[in-house]
Amino acid sequence: MSFSTKRPDSWDTAVTVAMLLIPIGTAIGLRWIGPWPIIIALVACIAARILLPRTAPVPVAMTLCLIAVVVAVLAVGSFAPDLAAMLYPVFMSAGLFVVFTATLVKPPSMVERFARIVEPDLDERGVRYTRKVTEVWIVFFAFNGLVALWTVQQNDLFYWGLYNGFISYLIAGLLFVGEFFVRQRVRSQSGAP
Repeated sequence: MSFSTKRPDSWDTAVTVAMLLIPIGTAIGLRWIGPWPIIIALVACIAARILLPRTAPVPVAMTLCLIAVVVAVLAVGSFAPDLAAMLYPVFMSAGLFVVFTATLVKPPSMVERFARIVEPDLDERGVRYTRKVTEVWIVFFAFNGLVALWTVQQNDLFYWGLYNGFISYLIAGLLFVGEFFVRQRVRSQSGAP
Protein backbone atom coordinates (compact mmCIF):
# COMPACT_ATOMS: atom_id res chain seq x y z
CA MET A 1 0.00 0.00 0.00
CA SER A 2 1.32 3.42 -0.89
CA PHE A 3 0.42 6.74 0.68
CA SER A 4 0.45 9.75 -1.59
CA THR A 5 0.44 12.25 1.28
CA LYS A 6 4.00 13.27 2.11
CA ARG A 7 5.05 15.09 5.22
CA PRO A 8 6.53 18.48 4.42
CA ASP A 9 10.28 18.75 4.91
CA SER A 10 9.64 21.25 7.72
CA TRP A 11 8.01 18.45 9.79
CA ASP A 12 10.99 16.19 9.25
CA THR A 13 13.33 18.99 10.26
CA ALA A 14 11.26 19.83 13.35
CA VAL A 15 11.21 16.21 14.55
CA THR A 16 14.95 15.84 13.91
CA VAL A 17 15.76 19.03 15.83
CA ALA A 18 13.51 17.95 18.71
CA MET A 19 15.24 14.56 18.90
CA LEU A 20 18.65 16.22 18.82
CA LEU A 21 17.61 18.49 21.70
CA ILE A 22 16.37 15.61 23.90
CA PRO A 23 19.77 15.11 25.65
CA ILE A 24 20.10 18.82 26.48
CA GLY A 25 16.44 18.86 27.56
CA THR A 26 17.13 15.83 29.72
CA ALA A 27 20.19 17.40 31.38
CA ILE A 28 18.19 20.52 32.23
CA GLY A 29 14.77 18.95 32.72
CA LEU A 30 15.74 16.24 35.19
CA ARG A 31 16.61 19.00 37.67
CA TRP A 32 13.44 21.04 37.17
CA ILE A 33 10.54 18.99 35.81
CA GLY A 34 11.44 15.37 36.47
CA PRO A 35 11.88 12.43 34.10
CA TRP A 36 8.36 11.70 32.85
CA PRO A 37 7.85 14.85 30.74
CA ILE A 38 11.21 14.07 29.13
CA ILE A 39 10.28 10.43 28.50
CA ILE A 40 6.90 11.48 27.06
CA ALA A 41 8.60 14.03 24.77
CA LEU A 42 11.11 11.39 23.65
CA VAL A 43 8.39 8.82 22.93
CA ALA A 44 6.34 11.48 21.08
CA CYS A 45 9.35 12.40 18.90
CA ILE A 46 10.05 8.77 18.07
CA ALA A 47 6.35 8.13 17.36
CA ALA A 48 6.31 11.13 15.02
CA ARG A 49 9.44 9.84 13.30
CA ILE A 50 7.83 6.41 12.82
CA LEU A 51 4.21 7.29 12.06
CA LEU A 52 4.26 10.43 9.95
CA PRO A 53 4.75 9.84 6.22
CA ARG A 54 8.26 10.59 5.00
CA THR A 55 9.50 12.13 1.79
CA ALA A 56 12.08 9.33 1.42
CA PRO A 57 11.66 5.67 2.38
CA VAL A 58 13.34 4.43 5.55
CA PRO A 59 14.65 0.87 5.92
CA VAL A 60 12.33 -1.26 8.09
CA ALA A 61 15.26 -2.12 10.35
CA MET A 62 15.62 1.55 11.33
CA THR A 63 11.94 1.69 12.31
CA LEU A 64 12.34 -1.50 14.36
CA CYS A 65 15.36 0.07 16.05
CA LEU A 66 13.30 3.10 17.10
CA ILE A 67 10.52 0.86 18.42
CA ALA A 68 13.10 -1.11 20.44
CA VAL A 69 14.45 2.13 21.91
CA VAL A 70 10.94 3.17 23.01
CA VAL A 71 10.31 -0.26 24.58
CA ALA A 72 13.66 -0.13 26.43
CA VAL A 73 13.08 3.42 27.71
CA LEU A 74 9.57 2.58 28.91
CA ALA A 75 10.70 -0.71 30.48
CA VAL A 76 13.46 0.98 32.49
CA GLY A 77 11.17 3.95 33.15
CA SER A 78 8.69 1.67 34.88
CA PHE A 79 11.12 1.24 37.79
CA ALA A 80 13.78 3.98 37.35
CA PRO A 81 12.48 6.90 35.24
CA ASP A 82 15.53 9.16 35.80
CA LEU A 83 17.79 6.36 34.63
CA ALA A 84 15.55 5.65 31.62
CA ALA A 85 15.80 9.27 30.46
CA MET A 86 19.59 9.16 30.76
CA LEU A 87 19.92 5.77 29.05
CA TYR A 88 18.21 6.96 25.85
CA PRO A 89 21.53 7.67 24.04
CA VAL A 90 22.86 4.28 25.15
CA PHE A 91 19.76 2.49 23.85
CA MET A 92 19.88 4.43 20.57
CA SER A 93 23.56 3.64 19.99
CA ALA A 94 23.04 -0.01 20.92
CA GLY A 95 20.05 -0.31 18.62
CA LEU A 96 21.89 1.28 15.70
CA PHE A 97 24.93 -0.88 16.39
CA VAL A 98 22.80 -4.03 16.17
CA VAL A 99 20.90 -2.89 13.07
CA PHE A 100 23.99 -1.80 11.14
CA THR A 101 25.90 -4.95 12.15
CA ALA A 102 23.00 -7.19 11.11
CA THR A 103 23.13 -5.69 7.61
CA LEU A 104 26.75 -6.81 7.26
CA VAL A 105 25.64 -10.37 8.05
CA LYS A 106 22.59 -10.12 5.79
CA PRO A 107 23.39 -7.59 3.03
CA PRO A 108 22.81 -5.08 1.65
CA SER A 109 24.63 -2.98 4.24
CA MET A 110 22.68 -0.17 5.90
CA VAL A 111 24.62 2.57 4.13
CA GLU A 112 24.05 0.79 0.80
CA ARG A 113 20.31 0.76 1.53
CA PHE A 114 20.36 4.51 2.05
CA ALA A 115 22.63 5.04 -0.98
CA ARG A 116 20.26 3.12 -3.25
CA ILE A 117 17.44 5.52 -2.38
CA VAL A 118 19.40 8.18 -4.28
CA GLU A 119 21.39 5.94 -6.62
CA PRO A 120 19.42 2.73 -7.37
CA ASP A 121 22.04 1.40 -9.82
CA LEU A 122 24.95 1.37 -7.40
CA ASP A 123 27.90 -0.49 -8.95
CA GLU A 124 30.05 -3.13 -7.22
CA ARG A 125 32.65 -0.56 -6.19
CA GLY A 126 29.88 1.50 -4.59
CA VAL A 127 28.62 -1.59 -2.76
CA ARG A 128 32.10 -2.25 -1.34
CA TYR A 129 32.48 1.41 -0.37
CA THR A 130 29.10 1.55 1.41
CA ARG A 131 30.00 -1.63 3.30
CA LYS A 132 33.19 0.03 4.60
CA VAL A 133 31.23 3.15 5.59
CA THR A 134 28.75 0.91 7.43
CA GLU A 135 31.69 -0.63 9.32
CA VAL A 136 32.90 2.84 10.32
CA TRP A 137 29.45 3.70 11.68
CA ILE A 138 29.36 0.43 13.61
CA VAL A 139 32.61 1.40 15.34
CA PHE A 140 31.16 4.84 16.09
CA PHE A 141 27.95 3.40 17.57
CA ALA A 142 29.94 0.99 19.77
CA PHE A 143 32.22 3.80 20.99
CA ASN A 144 29.36 6.25 21.44
CA GLY A 145 27.23 3.75 23.36
CA LEU A 146 30.08 2.89 25.72
CA VAL A 147 30.93 6.53 26.40
CA ALA A 148 27.24 7.37 26.85
CA LEU A 149 26.94 4.52 29.36
CA TRP A 150 30.04 5.79 31.17
CA THR A 151 28.44 9.27 31.42
CA VAL A 152 25.33 7.69 32.97
CA GLN A 153 27.49 5.93 35.55
CA GLN A 154 29.15 9.23 36.51
CA ASN A 155 25.74 10.55 37.59
CA ASP A 156 26.66 14.13 36.67
CA LEU A 157 24.06 15.80 34.46
CA PHE A 158 26.46 18.48 33.22
CA TYR A 159 28.97 16.00 31.79
CA TRP A 160 26.19 13.67 30.65
CA GLY A 161 24.57 16.55 28.74
CA LEU A 162 27.89 17.82 27.40
CA TYR A 163 28.79 14.47 25.87
CA ASN A 164 25.35 13.23 24.79
CA GLY A 165 23.99 16.61 23.70
CA PHE A 166 27.10 18.07 22.07
CA ILE A 167 30.30 16.02 21.79
CA SER A 168 28.65 12.90 20.36
CA TYR A 169 26.86 15.04 17.73
CA LEU A 170 30.13 16.78 16.93
CA ILE A 171 31.86 13.42 16.36
CA ALA A 172 28.94 12.18 14.21
CA GLY A 173 29.01 15.43 12.23
CA LEU A 174 32.74 15.08 11.62
CA LEU A 175 32.11 11.51 10.40
CA PHE A 176 29.45 12.75 7.98
CA VAL A 177 31.67 15.53 6.64
CA GLY A 178 34.73 13.29 6.43
CA GLU A 179 32.77 10.60 4.59
CA PHE A 180 31.43 13.19 2.14
CA PHE A 181 34.95 14.27 1.19
CA VAL A 182 36.22 10.68 0.98
CA ARG A 183 33.22 9.80 -1.24
CA GLN A 184 34.01 12.73 -3.56
CA ARG A 185 37.62 11.56 -3.84
CA VAL A 186 36.54 7.97 -4.54
CA ARG A 187 34.08 9.15 -7.20
CA SER A 188 36.70 11.31 -8.92
CA GLN A 189 39.19 8.41 -8.96
CA SER A 190 36.58 6.11 -10.50
CA GLY A 191 35.48 8.67 -13.08
CA ALA A 192 31.90 8.77 -11.70
CA PRO A 193 29.93 12.02 -12.13
